[in-house]
Amino acid sequence: MDKRRIGSLEVTIVGIGCNNFGRRIDAAATAAVVNAALDAGINFFDTADVYGGTKSEEYLGQALGARRHEVVIATKFGSKVDEQRQGAEPPYVRQAAEDSLRRLGTDYLDLYQIHQPHPETPIADTLGALDDLVKAGKVREIGCSNFTLAQLREAEAAVRPGAARFVSVQNEYSLIHREPELEVLDECARKGIAYLPYFPLASGLLTGKYRKGQPIPEGTRLQAGARQLTEQNLELVESLIRFAESRGHTLLELAVSWLASQPVIASVIAGATRPEQVKANAAAAGWRLSESDFAEVNSILSARA
Repeated sequence: MDKRRIGSLEVTIVGIGCNNFGRRIDAAATAAVVNAALDAGINFFDTADVYGGTKSEEYLGQALGARRHEVVIATKFGSKVDEQRQGAEPPYVRQAAEDSLRRLGTDYLDLYQIHQPHPETPIADTLGALDDLVKAGKVREIGCSNFTLAQLREAEAAVRPGAARFVSVQNEYSLIHREPELEVLDECARKGIAYLPYFPLASGLLTGKYRKGQPIPEGTRLQAGARQLTEQNLELVESLIRFAESRGHTLLELAVSWLASQPVIASVIAGATRPEQVKANAAAAGWRLSESDFAEVNSILSARA
């Protein structure tokens, strides 16, 4: 599988989002997903301290075991774990990192990301604490998530000479949710910041399971009233399915390949609860969209905007 860079890290173009670990699946099912990913050549796993009530990191670490050195682990801090564990103040950044290291059963984090902005804490203070972790060898690279263009620029301006800077930003991006195209993607391209799209399948809407005029499948994540299931989105899904099928591919393959065709995207991190989903996500990156394909997809998107 192709690899791209996040700073000094090399990651596969398809990664695994670990938000289901400890929440929708247990330790055994997590191990099955992780092993399927490794078998498929995937080396990038993205988790967070809050996923699964801290169980995601624990289950991921257990599943990797002695194979930890084969993979790139990204985790996050800052979101509310409980009343005592939240925020971006330097003492907590250090504590959160130690907690993640312990749960993951490792002595270093490949990519450590602030999960969301914390305006009450000067970003320079947070960056200083992260730089200390890098210098101590506990973190290899640092990144951010859910940052706007203004927040990215504020962080860049606050970096001390020679200190660690954000090498990645992880925001929502998909064929359905295209807000990053307004500002953040261009900034990433200009500054050499890797972009990591979360919810690349729009919480399942881009898997092809949800069709206009058809009942919502039972047991699926999206149910009646979900914000994604609008008439406009379902019409767009039908148009995208027609395009993908005209090229001999599925909607899921289009969703992944459309993102992967953009050089600023380092890895498409999709969640999975079963090995079959991992295999489908990994295979999806095999479709290389031509320039004309990419242009036609964008014209479909523009027509539905």
